[in-house]
Amino acid sequence: MKLRVVVYISLLVVVVALAGFIPGRAQETAQQAQEASGNSDQPPTQNWAGGNPLKIALLKWYPANQTTSFQVGKQPLGVAFDGGNIWATNNYDGTVTKLRANDGEKLGTFAAGPGAMGMAFDGANIWVANSVANTVTKLRASDGKNLGTFMVGSQPWFLAFDGTNIWTTNTGDGTISKVHASDGKLLLTIPDKLGPRGIAFDGTYVWVTEFKDTVTRFKLDGKNAGTFTVGAQPSAIAFDGANIWVGNVNSGTVTKLRASDGKTLGTFPVPGSPYGMAYDGDHIWVTTDSFINELQLSDGKIVAYLIAHGPTGIAFDGANIWVAIYGDNTASKL
Repeated sequence: MKLRVVVYISLLVVVVALAGFIPGRAQETAQQAQEASGNSDQPPTQNWAGGNPLKIALLKWYPANQTTSFQVGKQPLGVAFDGGNIWATNNYDGTVTKLRANDGEKLGTFAAGPGAMGMAFDGANIWVANSVANTVTKLRASDGKNLGTFMVGSQPWFLAFDGTNIWTTNTGDGTISKVHASDGKLLLTIPDKLGPRGIAFDGTYVWVTEFKDTVTRFKLDGKNAGTFTVGAQPSAIAFDGANIWVGNVNSGTVTKLRASDGKTLGTFPVPGSPYGMAYDGDHIWVTTDSFINELQLSDGKIVAYLIAHGPTGIAFDGANIWVAIYGDNTASKL
């Protein structure tokens, strides 16, 4: 009985923490999106081409022509691509759903753990952060077979793969865990009193967004390689091959940092609170409360945006952007 109460409270905490990302401010943030994109006299769906003649030539006029949605589990949060398929974590169900990327066909739903959130692909396996169970689960990407569940810190949220190891941000105890991908052995527990949230790897450093309005980069041995100030309560993070992009939840902005030295290259407004972020080779994509936003790399300007019912996790499959839609229990392919 005690265990059930603990699990219920933990799930409640996760749901409350996500409340800010669930839609309810679409009309308020629509104006913000138009202003950020420099097209305040146009409705959102008319901004998709973003003035790009190549998109016009390809008839990519607006999101309605581009989006297909596929049913997954309840309250999806994370999305990952394994080279052929899209995986979505279903937070309420403690499961992950596997979809074939080319047509969205459901290939299976597999148990992960309570409060499934972030994911990472290690080249052969999908790793899932189980925020309620304080564990990560390793699933074989080919067939979803459970290859092990391993203890990390308290309330792991997001994951990154460095080529050899899996890293987790543990929001409950303010730590970062480094786990050997081959066998799940815990190699390092790194204290982070600034409050770890999002995480990304740039080929040299592991970057972690922190609740105290900072981003810290770590060497692979866990040593601090610099802490940099960004916006209020950053969470989402992505690497574009040269720069680190950070979504700031409480300031409604995105910060661009040069990966080589952490220098701030710009801070750009987005409508609402950033949750997920992805790079598609040309642009940065950011999910906020009720919007999926496409930003230019050069100046952070919103060149396209789409209204969605609670977009959360986001990933690129080499051809299309995929977004977990929390409010609809779907994964959308753009």
